[in-house]
Amino acid sequence: MEILTWTYILVGLSFALYIGIAIYTRAGSTKEFYTAGGGVSPLANGMATAADWMSAASFISMAGIISFSGYDGSVYLMGWTGGYVLLALLLAPYLRKFGKFTVPDFVGDRYYSNKARVVAVICALFISFTYVAGQMRGVGIVFSRYLEIPIEWGVVFGMCIVFFYAVLGGMKGITYTQVAQYCVLIFAFMVPAIFVSMQLTGNPIPQIGMGSTVSDGTYLLDKLDGVLTELGFAAYTSGRKEMADIFMITLALMVGTAGLPHVIVRFFTVPRVKDARLSAGYALAFISILYTTAPAVAAFGIYNTIESVSEKKVDNLPIWVANWQKTNLITVDDKNGDGIVQYVADKEANELTIDKDIMVLASPEIAKLPNWVVGLLAAGAMAAALSTAAGLLLVISTSVSRDLFRTFRPNMSEKKELRIARLAAAGAVVIAGYFGINPPGFVAEVVAFAFGLAAASFFPVIIMGIFSSRINKEGAISGMVTGLVFTLSYIIFFKFISPELNTKEYWWFGISPEGIGSIGMFLNFFICIVVSKFTPAPPQDVQNMIQEIRIPRGAGSAQAH
Repeated sequence: MEILTWTYILVGLSFALYIGIAIYTRAGSTKEFYTAGGGVSPLANGMATAADWMSAASFISMAGIISFSGYDGSVYLMGWTGGYVLLALLLAPYLRKFGKFTVPDFVGDRYYSNKARVVAVICALFISFTYVAGQMRGVGIVFSRYLEIPIEWGVVFGMCIVFFYAVLGGMKGITYTQVAQYCVLIFAFMVPAIFVSMQLTGNPIPQIGMGSTVSDGTYLLDKLDGVLTELGFAAYTSGRKEMADIFMITLALMVGTAGLPHVIVRFFTVPRVKDARLSAGYALAFISILYTTAPAVAAFGIYNTIESVSEKKVDNLPIWVANWQKTNLITVDDKNGDGIVQYVADKEANELTIDKDIMVLASPEIAKLPNWVVGLLAAGAMAAALSTAAGLLLVISTSVSRDLFRTFRPNMSEKKELRIARLAAAGAVVIAGYFGINPPGFVAEVVAFAFGLAAASFFPVIIMGIFSSRINKEGAISGMVTGLVFTLSYIIFFKFISPELNTKEYWWFGISPEGIGSIGMFLNFFICIVVSKFTPAPPQDVQNMIQEIRIPRGAGSAQAH
C-alpha cells in the first residue's frame, strides 16, 4: 500500500482509540475534570506523564535539532532530562502533599493572596500558550506531509481533535488517552530507529549502533564528522556555542521543567504522596527510552540525508525530497545552473534548505523503509503532539475557571465552573491554533521559550514556597512579575522586534533568547528575597502549613476551596 493509505489507516485507528477513550471516561465533576478523580494508578500515571512530557518537541524536533547542530543540540537533551529528575525528586511529592489542583492554586494559598494567584494565572497562560503553539505546529507539519494538505489546514484539523477529547473528558479523559498515546508514540519512535540502526551498522539497538561502524569499517560518528567538515560545516561532535550560553540554556530547560504547570498537575491524579513518587519513577523510565534513542536517530538521519542528496542531479533527486517539497519544508534552488545539488555550509552557495522539524518524520523515507513504518511514525508524531497539547489546554481552562473565576466568584456552582472550564478550553484551542499557524520559531525553539518563561516565573516561588517560611506574598508577586516581564521582553525583542540583532554580538552576556530564562530566574530569586526581607513575614498559620508540607508522611487529597 501507498504511504498515504497506511497513514490514513494508522492515524485513523489511533484517533478512533483516543476519541473512544474520551467518550468512555467523560468527566462528570470538577474533580474528575481537574484531577481524574484522584484515583489513577502510579503505573498509568507514569505512562500518562511520559506522554504529557514527550511533546512534539521531544518526538519531532529534538532529534532534528541535534541532527543539524550536533553537540550544540545536546542542550535540549540534557536540560529536559535533568529537569524531569529535578521535578520528580525535589518538587512533585511536596506539591502533591499540599493537595491543590494547580500551580496558581498553590501560589494563592501558600502566599495567602488572590493577587499572587492572579499573577500566577497570567504566568501559567503565557507559558501554556507558548508551549502549545509548538505542539500545534508539530500537528500541522505531520498532517501537511502525510495527508497532503497545507500546514494551516493541518493545524485546524488537529485543533478539532484536541478540542473533542480535552474539552469532553478533562483530566480523566486525557489521562487514559495519554496512556494509549504513550504506547503509540514510543512504538512508532523505536521501530524506525531499530530498522535504520540495522541498515547502517548491523546493530538492532540504536544507542549502541550510534557508536558502531558503518559498511566501510569507519565509526559512524567519525564518518559523519568527516562528511560534514568536507562540506564546510562544523564537525558533528564539536560545538560552536559559547559555554556560558550552553549552561544557561540547559539550566533554563531544567528549572523550567519544574515550573511547567501541565506536568505538575499530573501528580495530583494519584491517591497518595507515595504514589506521586512512584509514578514519577515510572515516568522517568518511560521517558528514558525515547531520550536515549534520540541522539542515535539524529546521527542516522543527518548521515542518510547527506548521502541521499549531496552532489545529486536536480532532476534525479530521491522521491522523499519531492514529497517534502510539497510542504515547503524543503527547498531546492540550483543557483549556479549546473543541474547538481550543492549542500554546503556557505549560505550563498548552498542549494538545499531543510527544515529541522522534518528530520525525524522524513528519516524512514530517506532510509527507504516500508511504507507502513512511515505511516506508523506519523501516528506516533500525532500522539506526541496531541497528548501534550491536551494537557496544556486543560491547564489553561483550569487556570481560567478555577483560579480566575472562582477567585472572584467563590460561590459559583460546580456545574457552572465546569461549563466555564470547557468554554475556556475551546477558546484556548483557537488561540493555540493561530500560534501554530504563525509560530515564532521551529518546534523545539518555541518550546524552549516556554521553559524559559516557566523558569523565570514559577520555579523560584515554588521552590522558596516549599523550603522557606520567610518568603511572603509581596516578594512572590514582585519576583514573578519581574522574572516574567524581563524574560518575555528579551524574547520578544530579539525574535520579533529586531530579529536581525539576534546574534551573540548583541545578546546580553552572550546569552541567547533560549537561555535568558535563567537570568530571569536569578532576578526573580533576588527580588523575591529582597522584597520579603523588608516586608512583614507570612502569618504564623502559613508558616505552620509550610512546615507540615515538608514532613514526608501522610497525604493530602486534592480538594476545592
